[in-house]
Amino acid sequence: MRIMLSALAVAAILGGANVAYAAEATGTIMSIDMSKRAVTLDNGSTYDMAMAKGLKLDGMKVGQKITLTYTQSGKTMDATAFEPAT
Repeated sequence: MRIMLSALAVAAILGGANVAYAAEATGTIMSIDMSKRAVTLDNGSTYDMAMAKGLKLDGMKVGQKITLTYTQSGKTMDATAFEPAT
């Protein structure tokens, strides 16, 4: 029993290293890649919009200030929502 609990604890610790977390970013759109469904903000980060079902890139334009909600797993940042920034 103790060995099994130890193995589960190690698996949880090692598996937790790749956990996605939610965050927000606010910035000005520097570029939009419609073919990749990706948006790059003035902070230099590129956010993948492909996973964001229902988000339409048509309403976005370069120079627009937005706030993105995204999840990050490793170096990949998947946008889940966006709205005009105030």
